[in-house]
Amino acid sequence: MLEKLFEKTMWNVRLFVLFPVIFGLIGAIILFVIASMDIYEVLKYTINVYMNSLHPKNFHEIVVSKIIGAVDLYLIAVVLLIFSFGLYELFISKIDEVQSNKDSGILSIKTLDQLKDKIAKVIVMVLIVSFFQKVLHTNYDGALDMLYFAISIALLSVGLFFLGKVGKH
Repeated sequence: MLEKLFEKTMWNVRLFVLFPVIFGLIGAIILFVIASMDIYEVLKYTINVYMNSLHPKNFHEIVVSKIIGAVDLYLIAVVLLIFSFGLYELFISKIDEVQSNKDSGILSIKTLDQLKDKIAKVIVMVLIVSFFQKVLHTNYDGALDMLYFAISIALLSVGLFFLGKVGKH
């Protein structure tokens, strides 16, 4: 009897996973809203520049940088979504909508390794977008800087190639 009570209690403790699931979803929604507001601000800024015939020297750099920053936030929100969906499916219950809709394979997670792989891929994309944003603000003073830039792009390409191979036979 004590064993059954312990096992039932242990099984029900898994419901504490609902906390990171709920707060992960809330965090994702917050990041989606913030990123969307950032894009909206870029839109207002762009319209203001063109309506008032203002052409700041670094206009394109500002717009591209802010949009890339928003994309970065969107990707982090996606990480939180995948994390929340994965934890829910692994510890609580399968999501009926995912089961009935075979096209939504990205949110269908069956193992912890599958969850880690999906999150890792999105995190790598976040890092690449962040790298791209930093590159926009870098001044290249010589051939050595350009060489480092070319090497970093080559390494990113190799990394993405191997990342695409993860999980495939």
